[in-house]
Amino acid sequence: MPYSDPPALSAHDRILLAAHDLFYQHGIRATGVDGVIAAAGVTKVTFYRHFPSKNDLVLAFLAYRHETWMAWFRAALSRHAPRQARPLDALVPALREWMISDSYRGCAFINATAELGETLPEAMTIVRKHKADMTAAIATLLPPGRGRKADAEAIALAVDGTIVHAQMDDRPDAALRVLARLLQPILVARPAP
Repeated sequence: MPYSDPPALSAHDRILLAAHDLFYQHGIRATGVDGVIAAAGVTKVTFYRHFPSKNDLVLAFLAYRHETWMAWFRAALSRHAPRQARPLDALVPALREWMISDSYRGCAFINATAELGETLPEAMTIVRKHKADMTAAIATLLPPGRGRKADAEAIALAVDGTIVHAQMDDRPDAALRVLARLLQPILVARPAP
């Protein structure tokens, strides 16, 4: 579907949004520049004026995906924050909200790592930042203390495994039940305020 509507979108934004959808749904390597150009409804000249190479577009995609996903994640954690309970209890329902969406295809950053490896070091910098920011968001769900950072890192690792499992299995509830079980010792050790 071309991104020529609404006309208020700039050519840059149409290209970025088209690339976002195509890269996320079909993969970075499987998506050619010509496909992005067609989906965005722009000419090659316009494309290359905004993105001199596919690598530039990949970096813009990852930066955009990071900002939009983190904004969604923080909002979802807030939306699912239980009253009179532990803030960490919001994590599984927030992830479920994402995983049951029709467009879910796993983590764009895990997928990019699998596709690109270290061939585009700038991309791996964005991937690492994304995972650090996700971990920091998870840490806000935990009470302050010596083990907070280590617990947040362990939970983030479990979340990544849950994301991959849900993508492979196509049934997120099974993976989310396992994540909820893994969180139980942390929840017990860190009772609600």
